[in-house]
Amino acid sequence: MKKINVLLSTFFGYGYLTKIPGTVTSAVTTVFIYIAYEILGYTDLKFSIIFFILLFFYSFYAVKDSESEFKNKDPRQIVIDEVLGQSMPLILLLYLNQTNQISISIEIYYILSFVFFRFFDILKPFPVSYFDKNHKNYFGIIMDDIMAGLYSMILIYFMSLKF
Repeated sequence: MKKINVLLSTFFGYGYLTKIPGTVTSAVTTVFIYIAYEILGYTDLKFSIIFFILLFFYSFYAVKDSESEFKNKDPRQIVIDEVLGQSMPLILLLYLNQTNQISISIEIYYILSFVFFRFFDILKPFPVSYFDKNHKNYFGIIMDDIMAGLYSMILIYFMSLKF
């Protein structure tokens, strides 16, 4: 079971990249979801939300189980938190697209979702910084990216408003 959790926590090995594994994982997540939603036409919003929630809760267990593998309280190899945080504004895009609240090209929203998430994940404004600094464990690893994803969702939502 531990091998499966390490595989999930490193997002199938992307966490082992020597340079910018978090950014690469966010980019891969964005491209994967773009292909699923926009090219393959997968548009089941309920399933996407349920899958996200299940992955969110299971990730706490997987990351906690994997931490001892890396001998670090915040190992850079663990990138499932990037997948979760990056997925949040992209799932919102699915909703906005279904409700015709997209006012510019959908591809621009995908790019901005990636840029916004990486911006907040790297700069760590409050409360992203709170979870990063005060919870040096599996909880903090996941929650700081959830907060960065939440900020990204808010910006994407405001961009979708038609004034």
